[in-house]
Amino acid sequence: MTKAVELGDIIQLRKGKKATEVHEQRVNGASPYIQIDEVRGATPQKYAYDAKGVTVTPADLCIVWDGANAGTVGYGVDGLIGSTVARMRIKAPEEWDTEFVGRLLQSRFRQLNDEAQARGATIPHVDKSKLEAIELPRIARSEQQRIAAILARADGIQRKRREVYELAADFQRSAFLELFGDPAINPHGFDIETVAKHLSKERAGTQSGPFGSALKKHEYVEAGIPVWGVDNVQHNEFIAKAKLFITDEKFEQLERYRVLPGDVLISRAGTVGRMCIAKPTISRSIISTNLVRVVLETETLLPEYFVALFTYLPHRLGALKANNKDNAFTFLNPKTLKALEIPIPPMEQQIKFKRLSERTDGHLLKMSEQLCGLEDLFQSLSQRAFRGEL
Repeated sequence: MTKAVELGDIIQLRKGKKATEVHEQRVNGASPYIQIDEVRGATPQKYAYDAKGVTVTPADLCIVWDGANAGTVGYGVDGLIGSTVARMRIKAPEEWDTEFVGRLLQSRFRQLNDEAQARGATIPHVDKSKLEAIELPRIARSEQQRIAAILARADGIQRKRREVYELAADFQRSAFLELFGDPAINPHGFDIETVAKHLSKERAGTQSGPFGSALKKHEYVEAGIPVWGVDNVQHNEFIAKAKLFITDEKFEQLERYRVLPGDVLISRAGTVGRMCIAKPTISRSIISTNLVRVVLETETLLPEYFVALFTYLPHRLGALKANNKDNAFTFLNPKTLKALEIPIPPMEQQIKFKRLSERTDGHLLKMSEQLCGLEDLFQSLSQRAFRGEL
């Protein structure tokens, strides 16, 4: 059996800090500023200087310490880390390969993120003791490099598939612009009306998820009625795989939060404002605390148009501002959403876009399933590597 060593025994952990000087362009003495996006592989967009700052080199590992992305691990970066990032410096680089350690930790993201979320703090942050307790197989550095190369190839296949998927998704955005134009300019002269005017009269037009007092943690069960959360709501994509469940009796108490096919679900935690059309495969389910459900009057406004508008062009929707990260809205609440004015195209054009979306969604679903299969394969390879079996 392969001997194991705890991560805390092989790395020195140091938290970053907010830089004293941050610049939009490189200036003399400034280094690339490494924040969340840079840990995830993005090219640095800012440069910083701080004589007492924490620097990283390509031989170090970085981990996002705070926030919704806590537990994200990256490596191969060079610069000054911000306050949401921590540096993991390998004590004996002649014994441990950075990419090997990094890829194995990346496979533990979900575990690290769940532990961060479970700590009960207003802002999630990594559990230091559990991070340092992660075990790695003690194997020769040459063997580590061989395993890292295998994982790199598997990851490369995933990335290529994902690029194809993103190109198909871009087609939908192009089709949307072709049919409806830029909503900020409204070149076709569509009527501009409030969202409130097009909400359902039969069900609650907007409904926030149940507060903690209505649905407590101890009331969740291992199987039963699904409770959809933030992870189920991706950009214009519903993930029909629940992690949380409630009993039939609890569902009867919370039926006002029920989700039906065609409802629009919006995240109000993590990437705030991310939305999709619900496509549950079972008849009964509800939204969680961190979601908002929107029910439209489909005789005048189709969910396909509504979700595409907010997914592809949120930064062009006046009062509902979006930042530059994942098109996330800087704030979102039902009152703001109801008051927002948007172009309302003729129904025949909305139907045309819906049909096009349905055809494209079929191809995207197949590609998504292939990506899930590749992700499962990658996770399997990673876990075997953790056990020293590759």
